Amino acid sequence: MKVGAPGIGEPAQLSDFATRIVRWQKSHGRHTLPWQNTQDPYRVWLSEIMLQQTQVSTVLEYFTRFLKRFPDVFELAAASEDDVMSLWSGLGYYSRARNMHRCARQVVSDFGGKFPPTAELLQTLPGIGRSTAAAIAAFCYGERVAILDGNVKRVLTRVLAFGADLAVSRNENALWAQATGLLPQRAVKEAMPRYTQGLMDLGSTICLARNPMCLICPVHEVCAAYREGRPQDFPVKTRKLKRSSQSIWLLWAQTPAGAVWLGKRPVPGVWAGLYCMPLFDSHESLELAVPVKYRVRLEAAEVFLHVLTHKDLHLHPVRVTVPQSVFSNPAGTPGEGAWFNADQWPALGLPAPIRKLLQGT
Repeated sequence: MKVGAPGIGEPAQLSDFATRIVRWQKSHGRHTLPWQNTQDPYRVWLSEIMLQQTQVSTVLEYFTRFLKRFPDVFELAAASEDDVMSLWSGLGYYSRARNMHRCARQVVSDFGGKFPPTAELLQTLPGIGRSTAAAIAAFCYGERVAILDGNVKRVLTRVLAFGADLAVSRNENALWAQATGLLPQRAVKEAMPRYTQGLMDLGSTICLARNPMCLICPVHEVCAAYREGRPQDFPVKTRKLKRSSQSIWLLWAQTPAGAVWLGKRPVPGVWAGLYCMPLFDSHESLELAVPVKYRVRLEAAEVFLHVLTHKDLHLHPVRVTVPQSVFSNPAGTPGEGAWFNADQWPALGLPAPIRKLLQGT
């Protein structure tokens, strides 16, 4: 079978695919993650949002802290955006946090605090896409609906030798259709949570992007890519975002007492909705934001690199100590903001590199 043409395994061979996944998950899958062994939609939803493009090991600490601060959707909906962003600080992809907050408020206002019981309805909520909606519906309500996150795409394209380019929407829709055809047929409500978790576990621990452990995979006997000796050829996705780089100058203004000037970033934009030092495109534009008499005090700190998914940020901190009155008038500031003392800024939603700067780490 040629790469580039969608493939499908023999129906007879794949007839017990779901059974194999369910059986393997029961004996070899993950069972101790804090969002497992529950049908609470709030916990499942929270974990699914956090796990988007983020490693499990990173999410564990954040998930625990979120539940302690916001034990249910009512508490989260009632919180301020600053409280939410503060707890999310460092987890990245901050639009997830803003959408999560909006979603909680909509669940409370439109559904009385109860998450809708179907994937179709769940998709109407902010920040919940097709795969996330399917995961919540499958885990919590046993709905027979397919997920298709990155790990699952890798598993299924290999099993099916599905060689169509997933950068093309019609090809991804075709994979959705085939994924639906592989779902459990019997005892659906009981099988769907384990089957869904099994696909996630298989992609995370066995069917790896590099060096997949095919010989211990529970479905290698029905996997077309394994049979053809080319699991590394799948999935196929040709459209890739080009990496870019940007230099940003940070005005690190402090008072003699140690208060730091921080302003809330606009939406959209880099670090949208977070508190940050004022950002500038050049050292010259940063200088212009500082009163002339204090420009001689500007002191460049060490430049450092902050890596985003598709962009490298070269950050140039420039420190200056000024009286608090210098930036007390909004008309004279480099953007709306306020002074925050050392016992105040740790509770703010800050970008990870800004927090590290202020902590001196």
